[in-house]
Amino acid sequence: MSDGVSHEPLKVKIAGMDCGSCAITIENSMRQLPGVESASVSFATESMEIDGEVSLADIESRLIELGYRVAAEEPKAQLQIIERRGLSSFLEFLWQQPPLRRALLVAVAVIGGLVFLPDMAPVAGIEPLTWLLGAAVVIAGTPVFLKGLRALIFARRVTIDLLMAVACIGAVGIGETGEAVTVILLFTLGEALEAFSAERARDSLRSLMALQPQEATVLRVHAENHGHDDAHQGDHEHQVVLPVEQIRVGDRVLVRPAQRIPVDGEILNGTSSINQAPVTGESVPVRKTVGDEVMAGTVNGEAALEVRVTRESSEGTIARIAKLVEQAQAQKSPQERFIDRFARWYTPAVVLLAALVVAIPVAAFGAPLLDAADGTRGWLYRGLTLLIIACPCALVISIPVTVVSGLTRLANLGVLVKGGAQLDRLADVRVVAFDKTGTLTHGRPQVTGIRANECAHPADQNDECNSCDDVVAAAAAVERASEHPVAHAIVKAAGERQVAHRFETAEQVAAHPGRGVSGQLSNGVKVAVGSSELFADDMRGWEEISPHAQAGRDSGETVMYVARDDRVVGYIGVQDEIREATRDALEQLDALTPSVDTVMLTGDNRQAAERVAGTIGGIDEVRAELLPDEKLQAIETLREARGATAMVGDGINDAPALARADIGIAVGGGTAQAMETADVVLMQDDLSQVPLALRVARKSRHLIKQNIALSLGLKLAFLALAVPGIATLWMAVVADVGATLLVTLNGMRMLRQS
Repeated sequence: MSDGVSHEPLKVKIAGMDCGSCAITIENSMRQLPGVESASVSFATESMEIDGEVSLADIESRLIELGYRVAAEEPKAQLQIIERRGLSSFLEFLWQQPPLRRALLVAVAVIGGLVFLPDMAPVAGIEPLTWLLGAAVVIAGTPVFLKGLRALIFARRVTIDLLMAVACIGAVGIGETGEAVTVILLFTLGEALEAFSAERARDSLRSLMALQPQEATVLRVHAENHGHDDAHQGDHEHQVVLPVEQIRVGDRVLVRPAQRIPVDGEILNGTSSINQAPVTGESVPVRKTVGDEVMAGTVNGEAALEVRVTRESSEGTIARIAKLVEQAQAQKSPQERFIDRFARWYTPAVVLLAALVVAIPVAAFGAPLLDAADGTRGWLYRGLTLLIIACPCALVISIPVTVVSGLTRLANLGVLVKGGAQLDRLADVRVVAFDKTGTLTHGRPQVTGIRANECAHPADQNDECNSCDDVVAAAAAVERASEHPVAHAIVKAAGERQVAHRFETAEQVAAHPGRGVSGQLSNGVKVAVGSSELFADDMRGWEEISPHAQAGRDSGETVMYVARDDRVVGYIGVQDEIREATRDALEQLDALTPSVDTVMLTGDNRQAAERVAGTIGGIDEVRAELLPDEKLQAIETLREARGATAMVGDGINDAPALARADIGIAVGGGTAQAMETADVVLMQDDLSQVPLALRVARKSRHLIKQNIALSLGLKLAFLALAVPGIATLWMAVVADVGATLLVTLNGMRMLRQS
């Protein structure tokens, strides 16, 4: 910006786009407005993002000049789950398109004219049917002609609408009025069919937004004072139905059986089965009780629940998912950006080719310009046919409709991919690196061994040892402020041994990433808890504890040493439970063609890591005892040696590795941190969604290649037919419309892939 001030990009919804080429036209025109630095238009989401110093009024004015308009945001209260299926829905949509309504009325008039006008006398020397057909071209073609002319003037772009206008006017000029009418009617029908197909793809996002109820029953306490000393003696609870936008954090909401949960919250009262399939894709309802979190859009089961609101509707799960999906759909994949650039010179190039096809045979070889009396097509007719075939609509829409369908399908299954570029990179992944704790395992480790240096009991009989209690109590005092899963396990163990409050919470607590944590007790004693890398080699106490710690590691424990001041006083061993879906996910990754290598990256000790890998099976390589910077280096090494690498982690502790990988995949259950750091978010704690995402990405790329080959193949075939005069104008339109519909429907197959 010229003033050095940061400006938020202006986002606008656009109405009136009926093909992928429209988005390119609007982009070209917007970039010519004074003050505009960049403009990006997404046909898939009917949205535009403009960066620069330009007013909304100028944007609206330019859109009107081009034949489009700014669309008002649809009120949430009017959103509903849309299903554009069945003949009646299809016909209703078509009738709602003004250009097609006009064309259909013209078609009825032409059919009637073919029946009644042939026997009527000529008017001014021209057959009445010719007059009717000429009027039909003007009436049905005016919207198309004006749209093409506006694009030429305001976007300096030759569009399919302009090509159709030239072809129809040329056909009328050489006496092919009937073909001109056929061309314009078929083209208008094709545009409406393309718009219908695009709306089908957009409906999934609207349906996602419609999952969240627009009203909720809020529980309120009403105080009644009847003059008694206790002012709250008459308090009673009542129910108020409010729009979800008015509900605030801390409010209590009543959710009745079979109702959708309107807001994100925590259950205060009640136990019920929650169907989370609409949000996370989980097929089996999840039992939830007091203290458990519930998400907006999920469906309550058999019992009423009282839920305390933890997020307002604008920040809730459904709102965040919908925002991410819409942003993802608006982002263009590398192939889409290439096709957009290709289309910018493709159409003018074919126009030039059409002019040469007419000029060279006529000027150089004396070939006929107009049709011959025996029906042989003249070169002007062939050039006009070539103009129609030049339409790049099928090519332009072949990629975005496939990408949007793939992103939407994954979102419906609980996998959020942040854009077309990320979906494309997913298809390249050949290595998947997994964090261990919280990813391959549940991330809920349990303390399975405690040993103090002074403990006189055998290793498996230290439950009543006061020295061991001191070790876990001191560790808990330091770990109490930490959010790490191991810290929770240690604090829980201290509570179970009834020593949680033997020491007050430590002060001056400092985290040492990848190594541990330290702090100071109220009596001034410094306590450190962590791996051996946290402590000096010459520290006292190593000789006493090392044999016991080694035995713990050999049994698969993760060993955390505890030191007081300058002496190691004991160790705490923890183990984690493996996720149920881990083994199945690894088998699916190995079954992919080509298969995917799997690597475990963990800061845990090698014995614990090897134990987990051996229990799971299917892990090709284990890299253990890694500090955060070593994890980054491991990702870099894997990328260089084996190709595109995905990192799967919890989205918080593994953020650096997630960012360095080609694709970062967060197993975060929809947490805000996971959504912000990763390229892909798994809404379920289910690793089987990783191979699912890779399959969909690969299928998406396969369909994109099919669509490009199909659209270009049909173009080349009809170009070959147009030059010798075999292809007619109406055949060229049918080919163009057919190619567009074929690639659209082929791309939408992604919505049914799993």
